[in-house]
Amino acid sequence: MSKVFDGNIEATELLLQIILERKDVKVVRVKGQVELKSPYPGGRNIKLDIDAVDGKGVEFDVEVQRNTKGSHIRRPRFHQSMMDSRLLKKNQDFKELKDTYVIFICQHDKFKENKPIYHVDKIIRETGKVFDDGAHIIYVNGKYRGEDDFGKLAHDFNCKKADNIYFKPLADGVRHFKETEKGRDAMCESFTKLADKVADEREEQTLINAIKLMMKNSKFTLEDALNTLEIKGKERAIIAKQLQK
Repeated sequence: MSKVFDGNIEATELLLQIILERKDVKVVRVKGQVELKSPYPGGRNIKLDIDAVDGKGVEFDVEVQRNTKGSHIRRPRFHQSMMDSRLLKKNQDFKELKDTYVIFICQHDKFKENKPIYHVDKIIRETGKVFDDGAHIIYVNGKYRGEDDFGKLAHDFNCKKADNIYFKPLADGVRHFKETEKGRDAMCESFTKLADKVADEREEQTLINAIKLMMKNSKFTLEDALNTLEIKGKERAIIAKQLQK
């Protein structure tokens, strides 16, 4: 789905207009699989499935989740913090911070109330009034079925064949990546890059495990282990940071 929406303004506008129940959403930029890196060594990075910005500078992070673990209620908090930290320049007033939306489209019914959509809002406990700080969290129930747009959208996100998808911009996107030679080539390239990344991460973890064993069993210092394995340059600095956590 990240591929379907990457650069696809028409499909993204349709998606957001349905979820927000507003026809005035005008997307100016959208990218799939956008990585936001932590500013701290060893900090957790995140990758946004769909990152979109509208004409007013409002930023949307749309996550497509097939399991309950990936939609944990504390995850939107982390995503919003990473997004917010990039939205103000030096000396800008806090009041200039644009709204953000973190939207989880779940394959399951996250809150098991059989609602098509769940809006998570902050309130002032003593008054019951909404505390609108511009940070919005929305969960979409992927199990919901109905004749309304929410039901059709949930249906489309679970479809494997473009011909069975209700909304044309989504059907066209799926058809491109599944049924055209150019689309299939793009998908193959993406899977190759993903496989290479996983292989690199596994190789790095193997080295880290080896160094830990050397330090434990042979009483090597970190420097001794890195020198013995002839790990140099950027790779040395990365692995050293991982072991100094």
